[in-house]
Amino acid sequence: MTLSGKIAVVTGASRGIGAAAAIELARRGAHVVITARTQGGLEETDDTIRALGGTATLLPLDLKDGAALDTLGPSLLERFGRLDIMVSNAGTIGLLTPVPHILPADWDQVVAVNLSATWRLIRTCGPLLIAAEAGRAVFVTDGIVQRPIGYWGAYGATKAGLHHLVQSWAEETRTFRVRVNLVDPGPVATGLRRSAFPGEDQSLLRQPTDIAPGIADLCGPDEIRHGALVRVGPDAN
Repeated sequence: MTLSGKIAVVTGASRGIGAAAAIELARRGAHVVITARTQGGLEETDDTIRALGGTATLLPLDLKDGAALDTLGPSLLERFGRLDIMVSNAGTIGLLTPVPHILPADWDQVVAVNLSATWRLIRTCGPLLIAAEAGRAVFVTDGIVQRPIGYWGAYGATKAGLHHLVQSWAEETRTFRVRVNLVDPGPVATGLRRSAFPGEDQSLLRQPTDIAPGIADLCGPDEIRHGALVRVGPDAN
């Protein structure tokens, strides 16, 4: 129970990597505030957490709603008086299409979820993490940042923007106690990936539960890495 007494918030926690990370943080003793758009998915994650003896607070939240997202930090401060851990996991692929064919509405949605929400999360939760005794922030990224591929322009561009934004914040906070890192989970069997590769055999991929321990390790008080890109999972180098 290395995270006993810690308060954590996890976005995209209704399924996939976000749910697995939230469950693992709760298993290690943290009280987890789980956010996602779907109440039903959050309830399933909460059921698993409670079955393990953990505790969670459910917070339905659409990351495209900037005004609602801006209230997250103040709400956590009012409710818990602190925030120790933030795992920013929620994301969207959007439509896979040639760059000239990206529609404005599709572009706006991907930018809002993958990039603008990251900025807003840092704005609203960053001060609490900096004030914490051992604040930890983990942002899920993608290897596409280093290896751009066709038809993934909107997704790749926003993940690259997320990558740069997070590492800039990490440079700005090097003299603080907070630790800020990026996680590249590689190919994982998630609903998001299934939407992009519908014919793929996901039984051959790593599962979200394979990734969760590595994310939780980055949230521990003994973690010293800062501004790093960390590959997690059983076969990570």
